[in-house]
Amino acid sequence: MKFIASILRSLSLALLTVVLVASSFMLVTPSAAAETFTVKMGTDKGALKYEPSELTVKPGDTVKWVNNKLAPHNAVFDDKQVPGGDKVLAKKLSHKQLLFSPGESFEVTFGEDMPTGDYAYYCEPHRGAGMAGKITVQG
Repeated sequence: MKFIASILRSLSLALLTVVLVASSFMLVTPSAAAETFTVKMGTDKGALKYEPSELTVKPGDTVKWVNNKLAPHNAVFDDKQVPGGDKVLAKKLSHKQLLFSPGESFEVTFGEDMPTGDYAYYCEPHRGAGMAGKITVQG
């Protein structure tokens, strides 16, 4: 009888240890990992476009713009075409500095606190040529 009680106690301790380890791992692991998306500034064929020109992200995701062809490029968010017409938000997201060398890049993270909706942006030097893009943030 003592032998069975000893085995049951050992099994109970082992099971409790497994449950504690598994539950602590689940608390530390994020529920959904944020992603990083890449947008080329200038297509591989040399067109004055962002590639892709439209992108859908979730709060917490990051967009990385990479200078590709026909520099200089940047990405300026239009304050009239961001959710709520928020000038401060548009300025915060914008990267007005021009990139000249292939491979130069910058990143913008669409934080958890940002409103969902469409965010339109353009390249200042090539706006007249139609170099514009749109990011949709979905909840």
